Amino acid sequence: MAGSDACSKQADGNMMNIDISGVCADRFARVKDAFATNFVENGDVGASLAVVMGGELVIDLWGGFQDTERTIPWQRDTLINVFSTTKTMSCLSLLVLASRGMVDLDAPVEQYWPEFGQNGKGNVLIRHLLSHTAGIPAWDQRIEGTDLYDWHKVTSLLAEQATWWEPGWKSGYHGITQGNLVGEVVRRVDGRTVGRFFAEEIAAPTGADFHIGLAAEHDSRVALVIPVPPLQFGSGDGSVSPEPDSIPYRASNPRLRAEQSWELPWRRAEIPAAGGHGTARGVALAQAAVSHGGSLREVELLSPKSIDRIFDVQAAGRDLVLGIGVTFGVGYGLNSPRNPISPNVKVCYWGGWGGSLVVNDIDAGFTMAYVMNRMGEGAVGDDRAHTLLRAIYASLDKA
Repeated sequence: MAGSDACSKQADGNMMNIDISGVCADRFARVKDAFATNFVENGDVGASLAVVMGGELVIDLWGGFQDTERTIPWQRDTLINVFSTTKTMSCLSLLVLASRGMVDLDAPVEQYWPEFGQNGKGNVLIRHLLSHTAGIPAWDQRIEGTDLYDWHKVTSLLAEQATWWEPGWKSGYHGITQGNLVGEVVRRVDGRTVGRFFAEEIAAPTGADFHIGLAAEHDSRVALVIPVPPLQFGSGDGSVSPEPDSIPYRASNPRLRAEQSWELPWRRAEIPAAGGHGTARGVALAQAAVSHGGSLREVELLSPKSIDRIFDVQAAGRDLVLGIGVTFGVGYGLNSPRNPISPNVKVCYWGGWGGSLVVNDIDAGFTMAYVMNRMGEGAVGDDRAHTLLRAIYASLDKA
């Protein structure tokens, strides 16, 4: 594997001079080139990329800048808010509890969270929360983005309201609520908040630099997202539906602006659907047990049965909120003909608002993660990450 000096590369174009640093196995040279090209041709300002394969970091690259003025270099340990890529960490936390026999994925949510059964929600199952099929994609009561800092308030409101459709019928992207729903089950079962559970049971043992609720000691490492153009979290294309009674319009609650992630209260709060901060290396190490048979670095997180359960299709078709075809398993989106991201079958993934992405390829045995500061318009990722993913598969084909 090449070291930092051998892997160093400059990408010149459009008045940019980008240093690419890190390590990259020789067989993935084209991935390093694709990463550099993203800065020249696809608008990246600062980013990092990591691939874990065979239990090792075969790719660990970073480059660019933390700011639009290009005065602060992106460092090896630069953290960035990855928005919905955080969901994979929250869902993994609940799957770890299920793997330990502490949660039954087919049990009613009210079995672990009795107050949740209000308003006829006794038929909502744990797997519905993990697959965006619970019928609770947002709050009935209009809330503000700052209300997400009050865990008790937002979870209590979710417990009180009714579902918007029959649970399990279809998916409707639970853009923010999934984190609170899943996180509250983790808290009820384990006693720790989802952020603390993740930190102690997943991040620390695997060495993953990822945080659901960021301590002040890490503030100096945080880069701010760059929302170009100005973005608001609404329907699947980044806008709000003009029909006030439509599910996409109702689901854009709260209406978040990307700049809210710049605020210290956002960092400190546990917002387990959207508030996670990490490096690409941290994302990949936290998730790699999924692609490595359930264990990484001698830390067993998931049983083989639990990994198989991820691929139990819960919904396949046009998502009621995103408005695009998506296949959801238990905790992740799945590769499918309607939305292919891989030539392999057993692949689970999810991406974040603006462009971040994590992919677990069980067939090929790798986990890939990409994070960046300059946001694109996609609600759950964009083509910069997919360009890198295609280069990974091309490299594997040539091996």
